[in-house]
Amino acid sequence: MTAPSIQWYPGHIAKAERNLLEQLKKVDVVLEVRDARIPLTTQHPQIPQWIGNKERVLILNRVDMIPVSWRDRWKAWFEAHDESPIFTNANQGGGMNDVTKAARIVGDRLNQRRRERGMLPRPVRAVVIGFPNVGKSALINRLVKRRVVESARKAGVTRQLRWVRISDTLELLDAPGVLPSKLTNQDNALKLAICDDIGEAAYDNQRVTAAFVELLKDLQSQVPEGVEALRSRYSLDPSLYTGESYLEILAEQRHQGDIERTAREILTDFRKGTLGAIPLELPPQAS
Repeated sequence: MTAPSIQWYPGHIAKAERNLLEQLKKVDVVLEVRDARIPLTTQHPQIPQWIGNKERVLILNRVDMIPVSWRDRWKAWFEAHDESPIFTNANQGGGMNDVTKAARIVGDRLNQRRRERGMLPRPVRAVVIGFPNVGKSALINRLVKRRVVESARKAGVTRQLRWVRISDTLELLDAPGVLPSKLTNQDNALKLAICDDIGEAAYDNQRVTAAFVELLKDLQSQVPEGVEALRSRYSLDPSLYTGESYLEILAEQRHQGDIERTAREILTDFRKGTLGAIPLELPPQAS
């Protein structure tokens, strides 16, 4: 039997998207936040259309959750495609100065044009957008240096749009996570579920965990630390089993056959970084 597809487009996201499109008219620069573990999967296909000619700053958050070598490879790949990503770790505050600087540069250009037209300068208005749970609210709290918006490690915490004053020169709009209304690529949908960048109601933990084990096996030649992390932490070599049988055997060994508990444990270990820094996506020329 074919497993049901992973789809998640709750009402608050549909409403937020409509509101966001209205607010975008007032915005000078878009800060697009993606998950550094899956930077192509967390690229919303409609963002270029939404922002038109507005300036955009690309932010790859959770850089602490991929090896430095892969950060460098992604940097080179994006630069080869005329992008200059800023790498951040919003939970610890890494990269915040680079984000502020990038927004300030955009603001300086904006206000220079205003002065040339005989208008007074004003704070630059930026919006932070991206998939659910990629760290947008944590990023804003770091930029403001205090907790001004709700932030948690799960999808769907931010439900409304709100403006936050960062400084005299920068105002930020915190927007709920946006997702395509239909996830046509189910391999990508599984990666979103593995990384907790989609609502938990959308997927089955056991199926997602089995897919995670298979993905690490597929990536083993380029990212050996993934399979090694499973082997080391759980004393069971995933290369000898399918994802499903790995989960079943591990459940017997650790939790009296409780497969659901075992699946949640593996996903939690990955999401919290307990398994180490593991990318789930590689730059296309490296894969």
